[in-house]
Amino acid sequence: MTPSDKEIADVLLDLAHQRGVGKTFCPSEAARRLADDWRPLMPEVRRVAKDVSLRATQKGEAVDPVTANGPIRLGLSK
Repeated sequence: MTPSDKEIADVLLDLAHQRGVGKTFCPSEAARRLADDWRPLMPEVRRVAKDVSLRATQKGEAVDPVTANGPIRLGLSK
């Protein structure tokens, strides 16, 4: 069963708040909490991350989590 946007958002925000401002996490951490077969969830996790206003970065630069290619990090906005 695919998790709802709310379930994804809750996990993303929980991870972000656990890390705190200035710290980041990989979106795959959220996907892994939500499903054993986590890889198919990655596009949804990235989409929801944008909707909950988490800051997405790639090599330290801000990026759009939906359109960025390659690995990204998520964290609370400063």
